[in-house]
Amino acid sequence: MTTLADPEPGGRPDDLRRVAALTADLAAQGVHGIVLAYVDTSGVGRVKAVPTARLESAVAWGVGMSPVFDTFLADDSVVTTDVLGSPDGDLRLYPDLDHLVPLAGQPGWAWAPVDRITQEGARHPGCARTFLRRTVADAAERHGIAFKAAVEIEWAAGLDSAPAGEFVPAASGPAYGAVRQVELSDYTADLLAALAAQGVDVDQIHPEYAPGQFEVSVGALDPVAAADRSVLVRQTIRAVARRHRLRVSFAPAYLPEGVGNGGHLHLSCWREGVNLHAGGDGRYGMTAEAESFVAGLLAHLPGLTAVTAPSPASYLRLQPSQWAGVFTAWGRETREAAVRIVTGTTGRHHEDANLEVKPVDLAANPYLALGCVIAAGLDGVASARPLPDEITGDPARYGPGEAAALGVRRLPRSLPQAVEEFRADEVLREALGPVLADAVTAVRLGEAAAVEGLGPVQVAAAYRWVY
Repeated sequence: MTTLADPEPGGRPDDLRRVAALTADLAAQGVHGIVLAYVDTSGVGRVKAVPTARLESAVAWGVGMSPVFDTFLADDSVVTTDVLGSPDGDLRLYPDLDHLVPLAGQPGWAWAPVDRITQEGARHPGCARTFLRRTVADAAERHGIAFKAAVEIEWAAGLDSAPAGEFVPAASGPAYGAVRQVELSDYTADLLAALAAQGVDVDQIHPEYAPGQFEVSVGALDPVAAADRSVLVRQTIRAVARRHRLRVSFAPAYLPEGVGNGGHLHLSCWREGVNLHAGGDGRYGMTAEAESFVAGLLAHLPGLTAVTAPSPASYLRLQPSQWAGVFTAWGRETREAAVRIVTGTTGRHHEDANLEVKPVDLAANPYLALGCVIAAGLDGVASARPLPDEITGDPARYGPGEAAALGVRRLPRSLPQAVEEFRADEVLREALGPVLADAVTAVRLGEAAAVEGLGPVQVAAAYRWVY
């Protein structure tokens, strides 16, 4: 389980007691440096690194980094809010020792996620990981609900020898095809070995639909650990690919047309070890609270899209009839609905039942995405919001009148539209707090302005190798 306590200047006592032994063990394994990793508001992974010998100092006093990165865009330009975007100030990055792991794909290095606090020792209001930790802790305190979560990871494997900036698929086989698996079997076998060495339990790995595309599904953890794992797995996929002379893209649309890369979220609510999505009196075994959680999620999906689909390239992917879930609808195993209810197979309902949120891609900061999804669902629980009727098939078939009667609404078609919905969603903005909510708005509008006037080909190219 993830430590939910905030870092402390001078170090948390438990961390200080074990860091010396941990440092010695890492050094004995040939680890020379520690990657300190976090994800910015635009969804870009940012890092600092320290020599292994400096880990104890980092645990006690943190590592400095400017708060300006909270308003970086994907192209490394900077936007501002009333409190963020200035060159002034400093923050301290504190590694979470519970999730520190030697990197099998990068020998000589270990990796740890960080929380960020101010130099005065207070929570940094722009820290996405801290936001998710706080959301999970509040859910337990106010509702007695805990969560299990996982993030699906899709990526495109391209040839590193391709012309600069271009994508040439590294495998030529058909979607889900045995040919593609054979063509990249050495790479994927090494990837599985690296993930296993890092303690990541993999449920499945397979070729996906788009050219050169693969997907890996990993085991569920508490939400903070699940977000950490999403970042770690992508670091590993990329590192192992480089050893095979491949280049990978997690961008939502690495090509201007087609299904693109998703980052679907799986989530289940639990109370005292009991899964609220199974064994209840509601539809498909859901309890009343699980139904209301789904209803809350559906109600806030338009505003949520600014968090879960944060890039202009996201809207090349979010198209009807491509399993992207672009309508506010739910259904059991309905892959065109924005929320898919997964009951699990007979004999596994109580362990496996969960919901899948589909309009999510890997440009999303996973800490922000999971935190906002939880906040939206809990708003439904708090108000006992009724769950609307289930849909089956493709919601794109409904005419305007029928869709309105069913409560089926098309999600935003562009990033500016998503920002409008987000600005109008008081629940999401309150959950994030004013500093982080304003950062989300400023960064999204900055991204939209950066590609204004560009067509799909140029938008896809602009983000292809950022994520």
